[in-house]
Amino acid sequence: MLARNAESLYWIGRYVERADDTARILNVSVHQLLEDATIDPDTASRQLLAVLGIVPGEIELDVWKLTELVAYSKENAASIVGSINSARENTRGAREVVSTELWECLNATWNAVPDRQRYARRAGPHAFLSFVEERAAMFAGLADSTMSRDDGWLFLVLGRSIERADMVVRLLLSRVHDRASSPGWITVLRSAGAQDTYLRTFRGALDAGRVVQFLLRDTLFPRSVFHALRQAEDCLRELDPSLNTRGNEKAEALRLLGRARSELEFLRPSDLLEDLPRRLGALQNSIRDVGEAVSMQYFHTSPWVAWRGAEVSL
Repeated sequence: MLARNAESLYWIGRYVERADDTARILNVSVHQLLEDATIDPDTASRQLLAVLGIVPGEIELDVWKLTELVAYSKENAASIVGSINSARENTRGAREVVSTELWECLNATWNAVPDRQRYARRAGPHAFLSFVEERAAMFAGLADSTMSRDDGWLFLVLGRSIERADMVVRLLLSRVHDRASSPGWITVLRSAGAQDTYLRTFRGALDAGRVVQFLLRDTLFPRSVFHALRQAEDCLRELDPSLNTRGNEKAEALRLLGRARSELEFLRPSDLLEDLPRRLGALQNSIRDVGEAVSMQYFHTSPWVAWRGAEVSL
């Protein structure tokens, strides 16, 4: 597969997952701000923007400004609209390796965005955010049913898995200083689409330790960090089977993924909450390093060449 097509598929997976996760997080946060008058909108909005890595500036924030910045802003590449646009552009550049159904899904989503925005500005953001979640689910279903399980599929799933792990870690970082019984942990579960599954798993018991355990280390829930890291690791192994040799040599991305996954897998549950901010920060850095290593290994195999002394003289 051409490196440019592999890179496009990898970023399609990341951008669609980013739009989906951002919509989930913003939907829960907006409901919380509208329903609870005791919450300071500016403080809560800045906390959310810090999770998403968005710098808001000096303006005072409320629900509507937050929604404009995170959902609708075309200037903000990390917004939902920005992510949808980036996914569509990458799909258009890799049409020869993307199914027609996937292209039509993203193209129709992008074309529907203006009308959905206008309606949401009148009726509230929930309709727009639900629309994004539904289209992301449709994209995932179409990818699952129309793509061959070849290198293209592996790069798409690799990008989705890395982005998913990063977003869940960001969510947990936003609540590390909350009390063990704080209702904020329910917000985290809802934002990750994990509330119902968590409550069934733990019979309705809610505390910080179990929430962190579930979102970080659960082996069966597809949005847990461990599950996402293991899936990304499997993708890298299939992309380069020659790495599984007797010498046990590993490329940098696979080595970093294996180390991060092992640290979660073999950590004692009783130690999970010890120094949690440092542990999550280190995990986030590892995920970022994995992304850079994947880029260097598969998409930029040689440094950029700057030609010198070949200027055209007139």
